[in-house]
Amino acid sequence: MTARRLFRARKAAVTTAAAVTAALVVAACGTDGADTSHAEHGSAPSASASPSASAPGAVEKGGHNAADVAFAQGMIPHHRQAVAMSVMARERASAPEVKELAAAIEKAQGPEIRTLSGWLTSWGEPVPAEDAAGHSGHDGHGEATASAGTTGASGMAGMMTEQEMDDLEKSSGKAFDTAFLKLMIKHHEGAVAMARTERQQGAHQPAKAMADDIIASQSAEITRMNGLLGSGG
Repeated sequence: MTARRLFRARKAAVTTAAAVTAALVVAACGTDGADTSHAEHGSAPSASASPSASAPGAVEKGGHNAADVAFAQGMIPHHRQAVAMSVMARERASAPEVKELAAAIEKAQGPEIRTLSGWLTSWGEPVPAEDAAGHSGHDGHGEATASAGTTGASGMAGMMTEQEMDDLEKSSGKAFDTAFLKLMIKHHEGAVAMARTERQQGAHQPAKAMADDIIASQSAEITRMNGLLGSGG
């Protein structure tokens, strides 16, 4: 009897211990699940909120500013006038070097006009009208840029007056070559000044890259045109 009682006591103790252990395991699992749930709920909002909070700032940093708009709106009519002058050279210039230079200007600046126009459209800004270059819209301020090389009332340096464009169109041969080179030097100097302003004040990286190209290419063409004038055109 004593052995049986001892066996039963040991069996009861083992059963009780197993039950306690099972209860502790269940409690631990329940606690762990609660902690995981809280951790997930605590971290998920911050992770999802972070991108949306930083997105506007990132867009602004990669966007454009007022200087970029001014650069595009000013350079479009500026380029259009240079292209108009270059088109005249096809039949009116006499020196092969002048014809070649004019063709290079037309080839480079035509695509840039389209790019600048595309930027303005994507920014929701107006693209200058076609008559904002060439013979139109340059009365008065062009005289100031012609004499002093400064920025005129429209903010575009180096633009030709309507009279200068008319006189150029009426000339031909060597007279055209000389007038074209002198006027285009002034025109390029204005474009380089505008491009330098964009480099200093703009925010749109593609526009700043175009400004770099304009500074480099048109400065080189100014040197070339001065050389042609010095050699007699």
